[in-house]
Amino acid sequence: MSNEQINRRQIQWFPGHMAKTLRIMEADIRHVDAVLQLLDARIPASSLNPEIQRITRGKPHLYVLNKADLADPAVTARWVKYFQSQGEGCVAITARQRGGAAAVRAAIEKELSDLMQRRAVRGMAGARLRVMVVGIPNVGKSTFINSFAGSVRAKAADKPGVTRGKQWVTVGNFDLLDMPGVLWKKFDSLETATNLAFIGSIKDDILDIEELAMGLLAQMSRMYPQMLAQRYKLTEEELALDPWELLQAIGRRRGMLISGGEVNTERAAIMLVDEFRASKWGRISLEAPPSRTEVAE
Repeated sequence: MSNEQINRRQIQWFPGHMAKTLRIMEADIRHVDAVLQLLDARIPASSLNPEIQRITRGKPHLYVLNKADLADPAVTARWVKYFQSQGEGCVAITARQRGGAAAVRAAIEKELSDLMQRRAVRGMAGARLRVMVVGIPNVGKSTFINSFAGSVRAKAADKPGVTRGKQWVTVGNFDLLDMPGVLWKKFDSLETATNLAFIGSIKDDILDIEELAMGLLAQMSRMYPQMLAQRYKLTEEELALDPWELLQAIGRRRGMLISGGEVNTERAAIMLVDEFRASKWGRISLEAPPSRTEVAE
């Protein structure tokens, strides 16, 4: 799939409610004390929405690398250090685990410690802190807020676009402003768009599933070849195949054949993407943080 194809389809993946969310975010940002931005730990860079970055610039910021249990722990540790080296708060969590929410709560308090001290001087100690919770679709915001709150306060589902309107959730000393997941109008690269598709942030019905599976196989062959070989019992010769031939080899290995002995590549592609999203391949990170040289440049 080309960048032109993706951008031509933008009206389908950037519907009116996303544009409205950005406008609401711009109006409400002045009324919050800090921003908590959830990123997918497997693709922190691709899940970093430049429109959210623009709108929230200047506010104390905490990046939460969610779904850390699905990502490569060594790479996630590097991402945490990277964001901290940029002067931002960062913590890696699994939203479904209560301990993760406790870590985020402590991180928020740390990020806002200066603000809390100023309030204390003015006799406002104990005043609730207002935090805007933002992120792309399907990054786990609703699950995080429910875990943070200790009860089901926000709708949650394993598909993008469930939360459609902003909602305030009060949790102890915090007022959380839960914003709907939002993408941006034009992706800078095919890699970003593909990574977002891998984790389900772009609806599958606007994508070519075979192209998506081949992109995933290309990345896995480069980054985690042994994990791929182990899952699908591939030989070294098969691992060296181009993505289309590799898709066929895996489909044939799984018995996904149609009349004439040909491989049902669509069925094989759906299986591959589903198994990746279900983390059946193991803990995988598709992006590494920039090196110090790249940051310096």
